[in-house]
Amino acid sequence: MPDRKADNADGGAPPMPRVWRMPDTLLIMFTLALLAWAATFVFVPGQFEVAGDPERIVPGSYQAASGTMPAPIIGDEERAGFLDFFYAGLVTGDRYSPTVGLMAFIIVIGGVFGMIMRTGAIDAAVQASLPGGKAQNEILLMMLFFAFSLGGAIFGLSEEAIALTLILAPSLSRAGYDAITALLVCLCASQIGFATSWMNPFSVVIAQSISGLPPMSGMGPRLAIWAGFTLLGALFTWRYARSVRLGLRPAVGKVGGSIDAHAVQALRLPHILVLATLLLGVAWVAWGVTTRGYYLPEIAAQFFAVGIATAIFARFGKLEGGATGDMMVGFRDGAAQLLPAALIVGAAKGIMLLLGGDSPTGASLLNALLNGLAGLTAAVPDWMTAWTMYLAQSVFNFAVSSGSGQASITMPIMAPLADLSGVTRQTAVLAFQLGDGFTNLVVPTSATLIGCLAAARVSYGDWLAFFWKPMLALFILGSAVMLLAHGGGF
Repeated sequence: MPDRKADNADGGAPPMPRVWRMPDTLLIMFTLALLAWAATFVFVPGQFEVAGDPERIVPGSYQAASGTMPAPIIGDEERAGFLDFFYAGLVTGDRYSPTVGLMAFIIVIGGVFGMIMRTGAIDAAVQASLPGGKAQNEILLMMLFFAFSLGGAIFGLSEEAIALTLILAPSLSRAGYDAITALLVCLCASQIGFATSWMNPFSVVIAQSISGLPPMSGMGPRLAIWAGFTLLGALFTWRYARSVRLGLRPAVGKVGGSIDAHAVQALRLPHILVLATLLLGVAWVAWGVTTRGYYLPEIAAQFFAVGIATAIFARFGKLEGGATGDMMVGFRDGAAQLLPAALIVGAAKGIMLLLGGDSPTGASLLNALLNGLAGLTAAVPDWMTAWTMYLAQSVFNFAVSSGSGQASITMPIMAPLADLSGVTRQTAVLAFQLGDGFTNLVVPTSATLIGCLAAARVSYGDWLAFFWKPMLALFILGSAVMLLAHGGGF
C-alpha cells in the first residue's frame, strides 16, 4: 500500500484543516424563520386585553387560543407564510415604523456618511491631530467612550451609532486600532448608556410612565449605576485597544486598510467646514430628539441636510473627491454598504409576523411567551423575583429589540406583578432597562447591532466570538445590581 505521508511530502503540503465559521447573519435569520414557522404547529398562541389611553395590557387578561394556528406556506393579507416572510417583513409599516422606516433610515444614513468619507475630511483631521496619523495613547478613546455613553443615557443614542461607526471605524483602523475598537466605542458605549440611563426618553421614561412613576424618578441610584458601568466599559476598551495598538493581540476587521500619510489631503478650511457641519448636525439631532420628539423620518432629514451641506462645501472648496458626480458615487457606495443591515431588519420583522405579530390584542406566540415569562417571575422566591424579571426581559428582547416597544408590551404586566411579589416598581423598571439594553449587544434582531457590524465590516460570528465573555460579565454585573436594588428597596 502506498505511503500517504510520503505522497504528501513529495506532492506538497498536506491540506489545511477546515475551520468552522459562524454562518452568515442572513442564514441565521432564515434558520430562525424556519424554527418560528415550525413553532406555530406546536405551540398555542394567545392574546391580551388592553385598556386606557395610551392602551396598556390588562394584567390577568391573557387568553389562549383554542388550538395551534400554523402559519401557511405562502401567506396572504391576514398572515405571513414561510415562503413570503422576508417580503412581508420588508414591506411592513410606514415611515415611522421600526421596519420600513428604519430600513430607509439606515440606507439614507449610509449614503450621507459615504459622502462625508468621500471628502477625506475625517482622514485629514486624524492626520492633523495624530503624529503620522497614528495614536500614541488611548485618551481619545476614553473620552469618546464616555461621550457615547452619555449620548445613550441622555437622548437614547442608538441607531445613530450606525452612522458614527461609519465615521470612526476607518479612522481608528488607520490610527493603529481595529474595527472591534470602533464597535466598543460606538456600539457598546451607547448601549451601556442606553441601558443604565436616568432620562432616556425611549426606554426609562416610557417604562416609568406606564408603571405610574414620575419621569426621571430614582435618578440618584441610576446615575451611580451609569457611572459604574461606563467606567468599567471604558477601562475594558482601553485595555483591548492598547493591546491591539501595541501588537499584543491580532486586530479584527481593519477597515479601510493602511493609507500613506502623503496621500491624505492636508487639513483645509473646507474640511473644517464639513466636520463642523457634522458636529452641528449631531447637536441638531440631539436637540430634536430631546425637545421635539423627533424620530426616524426627522432624524434622516437632518442627516440628509448635513449631506447637502457637505456636497456644497466639497464642491466649492475644490476638495479631492468633492465633484458633484463623486459625491453621488459616495452616497451610493455608502448606502450599499449598509444595505445588508436593512435586509436583516426586514427579515427580523418577517419572523415576528410568522409568530403572529407583536400586537398584544392579536393571537401571537409572542404573547404566549410573555405570559409564560410573567408566570416564571411569579413562581420564584421573593428574593429572586427581581433577578427573574431581569432574566425575563433579557429573553423577551430576543423577540422585541425595540426599547419603547418592549416597554409598551412588558411593563403593563411587570409593574402590577412587582406589586404582588414584593418588588418595587422602580426595580421592575430597572430590570426592563438592563435586560433590554445589554442584550441589544448580541441579539441578531437588533437593528442597531447589525447596522454597526455592517458599518465596521465585522461579521456577526466574529463579534460573538469576541464579545461572549464581556456579555457574560455584563449579565453577571447586571444580576448583582438587580439583587442589590431589591435588597435595598430601590
